[in-house]
Amino acid sequence: MLKVVKFGGSSVASAQQFRKVKHIIESDPSRRVVVASAAGKRTPDDHKMTDLLYLVQAHLKYGVSAEDILDTLRSRLVEIRDELGLAFRIEDEFDAWAGSLNKESNVDEIVSRGEYFTSRLLAEFLGYAFADAKDCVFFGYDGRIDEQKTYEAIGRICSEKERVVIPGFYGQMPGGRVKVLSRGGSDVTGALAAAAVGADVYENWTDVSGILMADPRIVDDPRSIRQITYAELKELTLMGASVLHEDAVDPVRRAGIALNIRNTNEPGDPGTMIVEKVVDEPDDPHFITGLAGKRNFSILTLRKRDMEDSSMLIKTLQIVDRYQVKAEHIVLGVDSFALMVSSDEAGDDLYSIIADIKNECVPDKVLIQDKVSLIAAVGRRMMARPGISGKLFAALGDNQINIRTIKQGADERSIIIGVRNEDFEQAIRVLYGEFAG
Repeated sequence: MLKVVKFGGSSVASAQQFRKVKHIIESDPSRRVVVASAAGKRTPDDHKMTDLLYLVQAHLKYGVSAEDILDTLRSRLVEIRDELGLAFRIEDEFDAWAGSLNKESNVDEIVSRGEYFTSRLLAEFLGYAFADAKDCVFFGYDGRIDEQKTYEAIGRICSEKERVVIPGFYGQMPGGRVKVLSRGGSDVTGALAAAAVGADVYENWTDVSGILMADPRIVDDPRSIRQITYAELKELTLMGASVLHEDAVDPVRRAGIALNIRNTNEPGDPGTMIVEKVVDEPDDPHFITGLAGKRNFSILTLRKRDMEDSSMLIKTLQIVDRYQVKAEHIVLGVDSFALMVSSDEAGDDLYSIIADIKNECVPDKVLIQDKVSLIAAVGRRMMARPGISGKLFAALGDNQINIRTIKQGADERSIIIGVRNEDFEQAIRVLYGEFAG
């Protein structure tokens, strides 16, 4: 058994959190490859190390002294080192790096030091070897991960070093320049490492006990999801659920590796297991796996008598694309179809889009509904189960929530409904209470 484990910023925010990480690692000898984020917030009013490093770069760029921020970062690293009784003279390397900074310094290199220094401390504390992400995560000239080169490098390092810590979030461009991934990119580094070494499980440790069935800001104390398929996860993510970095799923999914989201502060909780297919399905009367949604959509409905082919739909999609607006969902009728687009993304261009549609497609009528929210009820257990849509309609109707649109995927894995923006949160609470709570 081989596990690749990634610890997020909250998991390595302080010496106390480092001790929790060590306990987790020592409790399972198969956790031999560790990926670490930069130290995160210790308290709600604290600052993430990455945010402070972005602030350092901004100060340098505009000729403002960053000494106070650098002192804060240095003190925090030294404090963790001293509390854990480590030997690494981190202040010496930090001072040399800080002394080299100027207004021309590469922002990605500056920001990457949060992961770098945090991982140096974690490696010594765990007694693991340290492997710089610059030496094992590579980008191509197009700025995308060079997976083959990265897999070969990580595989080679992990074969040479039985137990290793790799910083997340950054890698190397051709020519040697450091480049960072988008925020949350340590999830991607962990996924790449898991795929590279053929891990049995990729564990992603954070500060929540897995994926929740609904947004806790809307539903009080929602249940966590014990098992979810990659397909279900994608459906929820597309509808706004904030779970993992969007690029962190593909490497492990393609490699057939299960992804386990765990809570560093509650290590006994099994968290959420994400798999390609759920084989051992536990008894569960709830057929909805999760609920997610997004506000502020506009629905464009085009009607034309005797619409016999798809040419009007194709032309309409081309017009929408011309304005760099994405058609989020499409609902087809006999002599009509509807497109759902983000009102925020379309902005004032929405009226130009409608004008072009009228001129180029010549529909009999164009209708527009705005201030619409879309909610997705996702669940593999909905497949081939009769009456689901009717139950959804009835539950919302009983609570005086009007449905503006509805779409069910061909695989019956999700039902998407549209409601007024002002009914968004209430609709989620109703659906959760009726089908998931």
